Amino acid sequence: MDSITQMALGATIQGALLGRWQGRKALLYGALLGTLPDLDVVIDYPDAVDWMTHHRGFSHSLVVLSGLALLLAWLVRRRHPTAGYSAQRLTLTLWLVLITHPLLDAFTSYGTQLFWPLATPPVAWSTLFIIDPLYTLPLLVAVGAGLARGLKDRPARLPTWALALSCLYIACSVAGRQMAEQRVEQALAAAQIRPQALFVAPAPFNVLLWRVIALDGEDYHEALVSWFDRAPPRLSRIPRGTQLAAALRDSPQHQRLQWFTQGFLRYDRIDDQLIITDLRLGMTGFHPFRFAMASWQDGRWQLAERVERLPARRGDLAQLQQLFARIWNEEQPVPLEQWAQALQRP
Repeated sequence: MDSITQMALGATIQGALLGRWQGRKALLYGALLGTLPDLDVVIDYPDAVDWMTHHRGFSHSLVVLSGLALLLAWLVRRRHPTAGYSAQRLTLTLWLVLITHPLLDAFTSYGTQLFWPLATPPVAWSTLFIIDPLYTLPLLVAVGAGLARGLKDRPARLPTWALALSCLYIACSVAGRQMAEQRVEQALAAAQIRPQALFVAPAPFNVLLWRVIALDGEDYHEALVSWFDRAPPRLSRIPRGTQLAAALRDSPQHQRLQWFTQGFLRYDRIDDQLIITDLRLGMTGFHPFRFAMASWQDGRWQLAERVERLPARRGDLAQLQQLFARIWNEEQPVPLEQWAQALQRP
């Protein structure tokens, strides 16, 4: 999730558990600690693929963060041995502030390596968009009220209610994902399509509209599903360009991308470049992670010495309005095939 949400979550947790003793400082400490795992963004990796696939790695490991919580609790207790709260309460608070960061990230589509250093694929439960105002709003209200009124010697009811609402929102997002997956599976079965893999993700900024990607050999099918739909989902067939993948058989960066994305990649030749797109993130045709993996030279593909990330294409307000209108009206046209064709342009 975005940094503001992570800071608000950390502040709310620490405010709920230690606000009685630390007052407003609990919000500050929780906000700083809640964003700590994302400091891995300052590491200088060799290229764009390394940066993408190592972000949310060791710094988001449940093992690493649990150890860090124990260390920080010991240091704080040594500095403040007579604090009114117990060592157990302090340890629990710091642990929750730290581990809820990667757990919340795992509910997005990006991929979080919760079990690092094990070489298991990143976890992407994919029920929340990376920025979701409705999830963040209760947390910000609790933090704002705590800063305005203070938390010391007050029951931490508002932070507790904010955390309960945020958990309820996540539960609704899980239900939405299951709904969308089931409806698309039924549509695929009716069309006698047996996909190799299925990926479900929320549309931007909400959990009412869902996009579902089904890999099917040289193509992939994409559908939009809303909670309010009555008709079966419409499947859009889009070429994936997998024949170009043969040029990357010796590329370790391509292998790492396949591992990181679970194979949800699209391949395009644009001018004399071979471009890979991560289909999981963003929206159809507007994907933030695209990489120039090879160039056509002397009649053959030459692997890039240093893989670069292409500038992200972003949709405009009119396209966002189309998506929001689609939530309530299944007849609202959303030209997924047309949007996807934009990936073939520089």
